[in-house]
Amino acid sequence: MPVEEYALGKIDCKSSLRFKSLEDIDVTADGSPVLRCLISITYSVVCVVGLIGNLLVFFFIRVRQERRTSKINFFILNLAVTDFQFVLTLPFWAVDTALDFSWPFGDAMCKIILSVTVMNMYASVFFLTAMSITRYWSVASALKDRSRKTSCSIRWVSVVLWSLATVATAPTSIFSTVTNVAGEKLCLLRFPDGQYWLAVYHLQKILIAFILPMAIVSISYLLLLRLIRQRSMKNNSKRRTQVTKSVTIVVLSFFLCWMPNHAITFWGVLVKFNAVYWDKSYYIVHTYVFPVTVCLAHANSCLNPLIYCLMRKEFRKKLKDLEHIKTTRSLLDLNLKAKLCFQEKGILHKSEARAT
Repeated sequence: MPVEEYALGKIDCKSSLRFKSLEDIDVTADGSPVLRCLISITYSVVCVVGLIGNLLVFFFIRVRQERRTSKINFFILNLAVTDFQFVLTLPFWAVDTALDFSWPFGDAMCKIILSVTVMNMYASVFFLTAMSITRYWSVASALKDRSRKTSCSIRWVSVVLWSLATVATAPTSIFSTVTNVAGEKLCLLRFPDGQYWLAVYHLQKILIAFILPMAIVSISYLLLLRLIRQRSMKNNSKRRTQVTKSVTIVVLSFFLCWMPNHAITFWGVLVKFNAVYWDKSYYIVHTYVFPVTVCLAHANSCLNPLIYCLMRKEFRKKLKDLEHIKTTRSLLDLNLKAKLCFQEKGILHKSEARAT
């Protein structure tokens, strides 16, 4: 779930037993100021770590990568682009959270930031799904003589995935707006027919961005595990195991980071459909637990590059090479400074000797 759920969660946990319209909602103080402050700080930390981590991924793949980019690395590059764009929105949400979800940036920025947030959520899960399918297909087919053709098709797949993410974001771009609720300006989605279509929107998002992709990913990895057990991976088996392990950890991190948020969102969908009643437990979860799950979901954007750098051998090697280059340059600078210092001292001694 994207961060616009914060504002929606704020409305949810302050509403009456049945959802009717925004005008019927009584907005009072919600949540803990300390919690909001901690979440804002966490957003800032995630933003900094995510920017640095994803820039490192760009550097490793595009600058120091061999001329030929593998299929998995091409998807990793696209995933890094989505995470990079996503973390750029976090400073806005940090301010919004610190101000008790009161949006200070205007209607245009509300549409832009919400759209970028949601689009990159979709793109991220789409590329994670594509990575798991590609991993299975690479091992199953073992086609090494069609790299040029496959590379071209991979690029077209990426174009299709970005297009699907853009189309899925259309409702957010159309219906996101700054709405006055009891004197507070909230950046949220406002559909013409109220809570019913908002519930439908969240339900389709849960299906498209979580349940369906996780089903595809699970099937792909089950097939991959069966394939690895059946076949004797004599050629480069260690390499394949390492790559499969790294991709699996990336997918699991996505699942564990986003699942709590989707679960609580689904609870909200049931409340909006009047399938379950609003009660005290719902209020407590949305006021105190839901913001933490959103924060956990956003942390996934800085976890991905860390996983790439720590779990994949080529990234670790390039990181060590980068550290080695920096260390070598530092030693050379120190050596040069020492020589200059000795030269200056020698000149001083000579001048003093001449003076005497």
